[in-house]
Amino acid sequence: MTQSSFITPAQQAESDAKLAAAKAQTDADARRRRLQLLSPSVLLIGIFGLFPLTITLIYSFLSPGSYGGVTWEFSTNAYVQFLFEADIFDDTLSFSTTYLSIFSRSIGLALVATVGALIIGFPTAYFIASKRPEQRNFWLFLITLPFWTNLLIRTYAILLIIRDEGIINLGLMGVGITDKPIGILYTDFAVFMGLIYSYLPFMVLPLYASLEKLDFRLVEAAYDLYASRFQVLRHIIIPMAKPGIVAGCILVFIPGLGAYITPELLGGGKDLMIGNLIALQFGGSRNWPFGSAAALILMVVVMLSLIVYVRHAGKGGASHG
Repeated sequence: MTQSSFITPAQQAESDAKLAAAKAQTDADARRRRLQLLSPSVLLIGIFGLFPLTITLIYSFLSPGSYGGVTWEFSTNAYVQFLFEADIFDDTLSFSTTYLSIFSRSIGLALVATVGALIIGFPTAYFIASKRPEQRNFWLFLITLPFWTNLLIRTYAILLIIRDEGIINLGLMGVGITDKPIGILYTDFAVFMGLIYSYLPFMVLPLYASLEKLDFRLVEAAYDLYASRFQVLRHIIIPMAKPGIVAGCILVFIPGLGAYITPELLGGGKDLMIGNLIALQFGGSRNWPFGSAAALILMVVVMLSLIVYVRHAGKGGASHG
C-alpha cells in the first residue's frame, strides 16, 4: 500500500468542510427558490390583506372628520364609544349596552343559522354520499347551482317568496290554513331563512367530503350486531363526519356573523346586525373610526373563538389519541 492512499486528518477536515459548505449552499439555494415561489402570494396577501387591515387599525385610533373621513388626531373614543355613552351636557360616561346587544343579536342569529344549516345539510350530504359515484356529481351540481347567481339576486328571490303576496302566503291562503298573509318578511325568522339559504352549500360540501370516505360496510356490520339507527348515527357516522361538521360550522358561522345584504333586505334594517352597523358608520353616520373599531372588534371575537376551539379540539384529540 502506497503512502498516497492514506488520508491525513488535515485532508479529512478539509473534505468535511467542503461537504458542509456544499450542503449549506444547497440548502440556501432551496430556501431561495422557495422564497421566490412564495413571493407572489405573500405580496398579494400583503397588498390586499395586511395593508387594508393596517389602515383599519390606524383609523380606529383617530378622530372622525366633520363630513366623513378622519382627522389625524390620536383618540381612543371609538373603543370607548362601544361600551360607554357620553352625556350631551357634561360628557360624563355611562355604561351602554346598545352595541353589545347588536353583537349578541348577530352572534345569536349566526349560531341559530349554523345549527339550522347543520340540521338540513347533514342528511343532504349523507344522501349524496350514499349514492353511486356516477350520480353524486349531479347532486353536487344542484347544491352549487345557486352560487352561479349573485347573492343579491338570491336574497331578492327569498324576499319575493316570503313577502305578503309571495308563494308561501298565497299557498297558505289558497288551501284555507289562514285567511290573511302571515308577516314573515322583515322579521328575525326571515333573516334566519336567508342566512341558511345563502350559506347552506358551505355546510353541505365539507360534510360530503367527510361522509364520502365513510365505509358503509361498517354501517351494515353495526346493523348486523343489532345496533339501532341512533346508535349507528352516534357511534359511526357522526365521528367519521366530525371534521366536516367542524369545517361546515366555521364556514357558515363566520360569514353569517358579518352578513350585510341578508339582514338589510329581509330584516328591513329595523334591527341591526354587525355588518349593517359597520356599513352605517362608514355611510350615513360618517364615523369612520368607530366603523373601523367595530370591524376590528368583530375580527378579534372571531379569532378568539377559533383559537379557543382549536385548543379545545387539540386537547380532545390528544386525550383520545
